[in-house]
Amino acid sequence: MNMKLTVCTRKGLFVLEAGGAGWAVQRHHFPGEPVTAFLSDADGAHCLAALRLGHFGVKLWRSADAGKTWTESAAPAYPPKPDDATDTAPWAVDQIWILEGFHAKAPGRIWAGTIPGGLFRSDDQGRSWALNGALWNMPQRRQWFGGGYDHPGVHSIAVSAQDPDDIVVGVSCGGVWRSLDAGQSWQVGTGMSAAYVPPERAGDPVTQDPHRVVRCRSAPEVLWTQHHCGVWRSDDSGLTWKAVDNVKPSSFGFAVGVDPNNPGRAWFVPASADTLRIPVGAALSVGRTSDGGTSFEVMRDGLPQRDAYHLVYRHGLAVSPDGRRLAMGSTTGSLWVSDCEGQSWVRAAADLPPIYAVHWM
Repeated sequence: MNMKLTVCTRKGLFVLEAGGAGWAVQRHHFPGEPVTAFLSDADGAHCLAALRLGHFGVKLWRSADAGKTWTESAAPAYPPKPDDATDTAPWAVDQIWILEGFHAKAPGRIWAGTIPGGLFRSDDQGRSWALNGALWNMPQRRQWFGGGYDHPGVHSIAVSAQDPDDIVVGVSCGGVWRSLDAGQSWQVGTGMSAAYVPPERAGDPVTQDPHRVVRCRSAPEVLWTQHHCGVWRSDDSGLTWKAVDNVKPSSFGFAVGVDPNNPGRAWFVPASADTLRIPVGAALSVGRTSDGGTSFEVMRDGLPQRDAYHLVYRHGLAVSPDGRRLAMGSTTGSLWVSDCEGQSWVRAAADLPPIYAVHWM
């Protein structure tokens, strides 16, 4: 089977393909420019790439021919900040953190999650955008704060495979929110707990820091979250969350992947909390549960076990549609691939720029 990966990095968007001699870079788009998010449709023909160019702002590029040619498109943009606005967040896009869409039942709809905490929607495949006012204007947003960045950000967008109007978003730090009407109204998920706030606010749902929220394709009522303070699972589409115990070798990390065909199987990339942010014992590993979080396996075969200081970001772990293959990219520019559900790994690349996100094509 012909396998391809797209890899968002600090120095461009790479497309890698597996061949007889292993993995090799097939294309390099936007060389030298930070690519923070990527999205393609099921066939890989229509693509979107988000760039964060500092002084030159956020840019969005579209392709209709699998990346052979690109056209700059309008990027999400906030309306002017009202003079009487009471929030301290800048009304300007600093980064597009995630792109999600091309749903089978709503092929023109694209979602974009941004810093400083805005959710945008396009109904024309990314040609134009509108800020989701229901989420942006609610009073609870004033309590959100940055988790690793100066301002909060929407980094996870999980749309039900069965219903394009059923959407769950993750905010750092602002909790997990669910809408059943395509973003017209929102309800915050409860049950998570944070150790970085005063004890009386530990369970406050609007101050939680979910590092990544992922939904099972075949069972969209099941979601998994790698949180700043542990791992949580929801069995009611994100409305309530239950802590997952016995996570090995650490419950801290950023990335989580879920088997599209098995809601009880999920993968995590553990790290040492909180300021260290390196693999536990400087030995890279992947944790996997196949029974809904009752037990965990720690898999190390093919991964560096000495002097390993790789960190895998929120979107740095990807699971293929069949649930068998995984790809994982690190802040050191290393890329690993597993074709056996994470049991063993091979290094596909070692000298890429720092990796933000990986995607199967």
